[in-house]
Amino acid sequence: MEEAPNKQIVFRDFIVGNPKETDMELKVGKVGLKVPEGSGAVLVKNLYLSCDPYMRGRMREYYDSYIPPFAPGSVIEGFGVSKVVASDHPNFKAGDLVSGITGWEEYTLIQKFDQFRKIQSVDIPLSYHVGLLGMPGFTAYAGFYEVCSPKKGEYVFVSAASGAVGQLVGQLAKIYGCYVVGSAGTKQKVNLLKNKLGFDEAFNYKEEPDLDAALKRCLPQGIDIYFDNVGGAMLDAVLLNMRLHGRIAVCGMVSQKSMSGAEGIHNLFMLITKRVRMRGFLQSDYLNLFPQFVDQIINYYKQGKIVYIEDMNEGLESAPAALVGLFSGKNVGKQVICVSAD
Repeated sequence: MEEAPNKQIVFRDFIVGNPKETDMELKVGKVGLKVPEGSGAVLVKNLYLSCDPYMRGRMREYYDSYIPPFAPGSVIEGFGVSKVVASDHPNFKAGDLVSGITGWEEYTLIQKFDQFRKIQSVDIPLSYHVGLLGMPGFTAYAGFYEVCSPKKGEYVFVSAASGAVGQLVGQLAKIYGCYVVGSAGTKQKVNLLKNKLGFDEAFNYKEEPDLDAALKRCLPQGIDIYFDNVGGAMLDAVLLNMRLHGRIAVCGMVSQKSMSGAEGIHNLFMLITKRVRMRGFLQSDYLNLFPQFVDQIINYYKQGKIVYIEDMNEGLESAPAALVGLFSGKNVGKQVICVSAD
């Protein structure tokens, strides 16, 4: 069988706290360029890879979650856009463009097909299928419409608002007719929220000594909907500012450096006094809505009603630094790795 070299990013061992570049290493293996008959597998060449905060959790040994941890010594995996090289699966043929879970490597043999899809829309950037039209975009869509249950004219606050999920939540809320405020970690990101993404107001949480005061300044009427991407001190401050019958969609807890020893939340009593509904969710809970999500977001994008900001790193070698950078706010927009442009 013809073989090709295959660069791979391998997970070294379980971590505590945030990942470091040294927790991953670049190796070069080999891959057969044909798929055995009867295997039902698909061999893909990876084009774009997604860096996402949830991947940090998969680097912990004890991780009671919806997805198992990475195995030390294995290739890191995540969402990606790929081209089919060879196939023994009836739904995919050589040359097809696909999106789904793949390896952080040049070539991956796909044998599990959960959330693995053929890309139908090729008239927008391919990389958008790991962002705007991928898991982060669908998380924003399902979280806002299904979990937040918005009403026109409501006051919406989004944390990590310039990130892969937050930037779309804010724009969907504006289209829906809400007043939208976002927080981010640099002046550049705050300017993007207000001047490019259409948020009504935004603030740099790193420059705010009192988050409660910042929220009262930007949202004096209070908050009907909080789309939470960070947890921690921001969530605690938001609880003091929720309006009666408000909703909190818990999407992420990126402020937590580890699953143990994280700062506690002190203002949960506000859930009772304001009758607030606080709910965690996963985009995979709503996969029946994925086709309508794709149609609606493509329509908004083509009409110019939404924009999407990417932070593109070139080359598989850049992947460890890109993932690590998520947890210091280094990225501006959705962090993507370009492995190959063809």
